[in-house]
Amino acid sequence: MLTRTRVRLAYAVAIAVDVLQWVLGLVGWAFADEILDVVAAGTISWAIGFHPLLLPAFLLEFLPIADLLPTWTGCVALVVMLRRRKEPPAPGPGDVIDV
Repeated sequence: MLTRTRVRLAYAVAIAVDVLQWVLGLVGWAFADEILDVVAAGTISWAIGFHPLLLPAFLLEFLPIADLLPTWTGCVALVVMLRRRKEPPAPGPGDVIDV
């Protein structure tokens, strides 16, 4: 189940990594992008759970120009949207059945 805290953590990591990669991409630090991608993939998978859409985002980050795109943020938004669609709605105050 997605909690608000875990979703916020996933978004925070995704946005931070995308911004850092854009800034570091201009400087051209060796392997900084790859290290950030591994950390982002692990942290995001831990926060919102593994989803197959994280794999293409991870692989796309290794392409020279594509790593400047906000792929992590977009991927987190898509995974959260898909997961929330699948979750059953939380029971309301009148939906509780006493046995």
